[in-house]
Amino acid sequence: MFALPPLPADAPSLLIGFSGGLDSTVLLHRLRHDPAFNGAGLRAVHVHHGLQAAADDWAAHCRQVCDAWEIPLEVARVKVSPPRGQGLEAAARHARYAAFAGIIGPGEVLVTAHHLQDQAETFLLRALRASGVDGLAAMRDWRAFAEGWHWRPLLDIPRATLEAHARHHGLDWIEDPSNLHTAHSRNFLRLHVMPLLEQHWPHASAALARSAALAGESANLLEQEDADALAMTRTLDPAALSAIALLALPPARRARVLRRWLEECGLPPLPAEGVRRIGQDLLTAAADGEAEFAWQDAVVRRWRDLLHAERARAPLSADWETKWDTRFPLRLPTGDTLILEGAAWPTPLRVGARHGGARLRLPGRAHSHVLKKLLQAEGIPPWERRLLPLLRDADGELLAAGDLLLGARLDDWLRANGATLRWERTGA
Repeated sequence: MFALPPLPADAPSLLIGFSGGLDSTVLLHRLRHDPAFNGAGLRAVHVHHGLQAAADDWAAHCRQVCDAWEIPLEVARVKVSPPRGQGLEAAARHARYAAFAGIIGPGEVLVTAHHLQDQAETFLLRALRASGVDGLAAMRDWRAFAEGWHWRPLLDIPRATLEAHARHHGLDWIEDPSNLHTAHSRNFLRLHVMPLLEQHWPHASAALARSAALAGESANLLEQEDADALAMTRTLDPAALSAIALLALPPARRARVLRRWLEECGLPPLPAEGVRRIGQDLLTAAADGEAEFAWQDAVVRRWRDLLHAERARAPLSADWETKWDTRFPLRLPTGDTLILEGAAWPTPLRVGARHGGARLRLPGRAHSHVLKKLLQAEGIPPWERRLLPLLRDADGELLAAGDLLLGARLDDWLRANGATLRWERTGA
């Protein structure tokens, strides 16, 4: 029986990703029959992608195996629909890990059966995509995941060892016919490229996996320096960085800081073109402009002396308006929500998009001022102004611009009634 790395002494229960294939079957068997791991409280999850005619049969097979080994199993059904620019393989992986994230408990450890050949293939795929040291590090044995952790204990174990274990113990497993489809990049490497490499270099997989491990060590050293550099560019808003501080960094460090920042913001990975465009166009743009770089559903904008990052969002339509019964939250077309807590305005309010020429009298002011100038004075970025809902009374008097600027009349009423107006922004 092959050896596995030890678990931390305080590790809670283990959640095994169980496809029913050779690798995960051996992993589940190995963990189930070793007291060092079985005592951690094993449970399994099978993700039903629905991409193969036999998908229901595969789920039934996994149920049968788990019942025989007395392991609780959850079958998670997912819908795989690749977005533009993403293949079916990547979309299925995304759906699978989204299912894992929804099931894993706080502090729990997700365990998957990626082995040495998987690591070697990942390294080659990343190299062919011109990845840097972080990408070439391929798969880490431990990483934070959702509310817990993700552990890959088999990264140093060759697939031949797993197959020998399965045959020695008489295990049954599923053969996925899609693994023979060489239209998938990984399958092409596995079926055509790796066998040729191993004819000439028998230890090619182990060497590539070792290179991934060395890249991981280098990436770990760089990460602390990245964190220090990112801290020097931060502002009070986690979604905004100092353009001046970024421009002072060496280009290579700046690229790493940008990618780390956007990852922390929960945005898609920044492509190489994005790094170039931000350095060339945004960081050198005029402070009073609105230069931007958009990719997938994300956008980075330069405004004044800051870079701002967020999910790309459509503005309120210029002709949109509705009535709001303030006893209930109002869902806006942007996905944002208006809420009035503590009291209700006596009559329905009119809520609509911002138009030129609007004026608002602020608390403590004798006269009204042009709303555009008030928003500029408050430092509200132009794209946020395009999302801004304006609140008016039945006669058309402007009462508030979201919850950013409250007119004197509404402010007095809120204070008198112990009420609060909130503009809850999606993703804020």
